[in-house]
Amino acid sequence: MSRPYGSAAELERRRYRAVEAVHQGDLVEDVARIYGITESSIYRWLRMAKEPDGLVAKPHLGPKPRLSPQQQQELEAMLLQGADAHGWPTHLWTTQRIADLVRAHFGVSWHHDHVGRFLHERLGWTPQKPHRRARERDETAIRHWQKRNFPQIARRTRERGAHLVFLDESGFMLTPTVRRTWSPRGKTPDLSCWDRRDRLSVISCITVSPKAGCLNLYFEILKDNANAHGEDIVSYLRQLKRQLGGPFTVIWDGSKIHSRSGAVKAYLAKHPEIQAKTLPGYAPDLNPDEGVWGWCKYGRLANLAAHNITHLRDKVTHELNGLKRNKKLLTSFVKETELSLAA
Repeated sequence: MSRPYGSAAELERRRYRAVEAVHQGDLVEDVARIYGITESSIYRWLRMAKEPDGLVAKPHLGPKPRLSPQQQQELEAMLLQGADAHGWPTHLWTTQRIADLVRAHFGVSWHHDHVGRFLHERLGWTPQKPHRRARERDETAIRHWQKRNFPQIARRTRERGAHLVFLDESGFMLTPTVRRTWSPRGKTPDLSCWDRRDRLSVISCITVSPKAGCLNLYFEILKDNANAHGEDIVSYLRQLKRQLGGPFTVIWDGSKIHSRSGAVKAYLAKHPEIQAKTLPGYAPDLNPDEGVWGWCKYGRLANLAAHNITHLRDKVTHELNGLKRNKKLLTSFVKETELSLAA
């Protein structure tokens, strides 16, 4: 008779019920017939029941690991060095690269699927999409701005009772941003969409109030298929000034439509209550407003095949209005930059 199907817990309950039935007076042959097992199994369970935890399910340890604990630690240390330290052109790991590394250094052949389970269950690693970092970045200058310059900017902004404003622009295309989805193996789904260049340009900012440090989100969607220019930035700053009702310091990147725009320069010269500070080059990760675009474009609106530009505008407006009310999420965008807003 073959071994019955079921989890270890289910088989354990089965043994307890069978033994209890015999103890209550049922005949062994009747219990064996009801549970579909042999009488010898019933007698074996009765003997096991006399021992403490004799009927308790024993964990299945599985096959012996092909790498010892010491070898697993050694492998993790090698992985932390990065793939480029072991001959690959980039430092990023794939399961196939790790399988090749294990075979070369330990003489053990692992399937790439097993590598993924090992990374998750034994090392606590997860598959992640890497952040792109421009090679032009000056990491020393970026850290100096983050740890020295920005705290001074934040302190002086508070001292003059002004809002701190992180501003950025982005675009949303009628052609969807395609992200991974679930589907049966070997059956990649189709996403019916327009293959057109229709787009929306959006300006947004995360603001920090001077006293309570409360966060808010303001945004403006430009006309259909329009690129943002210096005049649009001026219009946005003018509207933001009315909404905040006081002075503010705006932090943005060195794009030509910001501090290098003649219209923006002229407007800032006439309004000294608005001060502008520029982020270090190639450091979008220091701007929490980048989190707005990442969350909206690659999260909430991923795989959105809008019917037309009006539908796209409605969806962008809806999501940004929802984000405006989500203060915890706005706070997480600020924390992601590791900028200190503390007094």
